[in-house]
Amino acid sequence: MVTGSGGQLGHDVADVLAGGVPPGGVAPSGLGEVRGDDEVFALDHARLDVADRDLVGAAFAGLRPHVVVHCAAWTAVDACESDPGRAFLVNAVGTRNVVEAARRYRTHVVYVSTDYVFDGSSALPYVEWDRPNPLSVYGRSKLGGELELGDDGTVVRTSWVCGYHGANMVRTVLRLGDQPGKLRFVDDQRGSPSFTADLARALAVVCRNRLPGVFHLTNQGETTWFGFARAVLEAAGQDSARVEPITTAELDPPRPAPRPANSVLDNMAWRAQGFAPLPPWEDALGRLVGALRAGE
Repeated sequence: MVTGSGGQLGHDVADVLAGGVPPGGVAPSGLGEVRGDDEVFALDHARLDVADRDLVGAAFAGLRPHVVVHCAAWTAVDACESDPGRAFLVNAVGTRNVVEAARRYRTHVVYVSTDYVFDGSSALPYVEWDRPNPLSVYGRSKLGGELELGDDGTVVRTSWVCGYHGANMVRTVLRLGDQPGKLRFVDDQRGSPSFTADLARALAVVCRNRLPGVFHLTNQGETTWFGFARAVLEAAGQDSARVEPITTAELDPPRPAPRPANSVLDNMAWRAQGFAPLPPWEDALGRLVGALRAGE
């Protein structure tokens, strides 16, 4: 079962588990076997509102999944600041509902979490055993979801997610790049871009092996939003010099939700298990931009 299958990550997870290759993806190799011979129940918000305990229970009773990849979430970071009740209802209570039903049917839970559980004050990349300290309502609500899982569940934290389906920074930069004028992006927030076509393959490996514990999964490498925007334009064959660096304090209007200055995630636990790292983010970006341009 894949919750939130209408989102950019859930869509690609369901595709990969069914044996497909998402746009911008590559054939499975180096990340273990992804057979694609299981029945996949892809449930978007219209089919399953995870905030509704009765609906979640009924879905598990009817489908009896072996594994659930819980991608459903409210990820509008700034909107969460003004509506913490909804944020916690969907991200924390919704996860509680999924975990409760999963225990009833001995279903392994893989919960997708976020870099926003950290405050960004570390000078080093965050490893799985670092103590969370979220700054935003969104981060606190996602940490609340993490705390609902038992010892046998899996938490997969990721960051700066971009994919073929749905809104994301790659689409935003491409849209702005097609218009005249300078582009301004912050250069004091660092992170690891993660691309859903690659992340979905890794999540399929987590499902196959029912790996317990916390994992950080991102494409390899790090950058700032300024560097990322320049790379998007370069991948699209446009003039990256149009992108100018600014500080977070210079954002106009300022963003309601505080962002961690450093949210680079070290994939230490993944490497320790002997799995190959995800490809460099620049490689994944090139594949995604090519797929987006081809689909226009």
